[in-house]
Amino acid sequence: MARRKRPAKSEGDVKLIARNRKARHNFELLERFEAGLVLLGSEVKSLRAGRCNLGDAYADIRDGEIWLRNLHISPYEQAGRMNHDPLRPRKLLMHRREIRRLASKVAEKGLTLIPVSLYFKKGKVKCELALAKGKKVYDKRAAAADEDVKKKMRQAMRGGLRRRDD
Repeated sequence: MARRKRPAKSEGDVKLIARNRKARHNFELLERFEAGLVLLGSEVKSLRAGRCNLGDAYADIRDGEIWLRNLHISPYEQAGRMNHDPLRPRKLLMHRREIRRLASKVAEKGLTLIPVSLYFKKGKVKCELALAKGKKVYDKRAAAADEDVKKKMRQAMRGGLRRRDD
C-alpha cells in the first residue's frame, strides 16, 4: 500500500494565532520585525488551541537578549502538574546585530517594542514585533477623525452615501 505524500509547505504558509488589535490604536508603528519564541511544549499546545492574549504584552531588552513580558498563554488542561506559568517571561530569538540596533533605538528615542501578532510559520511560533511610539489622546482622536473622513470618501466614491430628507 502506497503512502500519500503530504503537500510541501510553501513560504507563505502562515497560521495566525493572535493579533494585538489595540496596537495601531495606542501606538504609532514605525518598523516591524520577526522573531522566534522559546516555548515549552504545553505552551505550544495551548497556542495551537488559540488560547493567548497579547493585550498587555511588551518586549524588553536585557543583557543583549530580548524578553517578551506579560504575554498570557493559558495553561493547557491535559498537561496536569507539568503545566507552565501563564505570564512567565519568554525569550525572543533574533540576530545579535538586530538586537543591538533595537536596543540603541529604544534607549535613545524613548520608543518601545510591542508584539503585533503571533503566528505559526513552517511549524514554528513566530512573533511580529513593532518598534512603536505611544500616541497621546489627541493623536488618537485625530486618527479616528481621519479614518472617518476616509471612510465617507470611499462610500461617496462608490455611490453609497445617501442623502436624508428629514
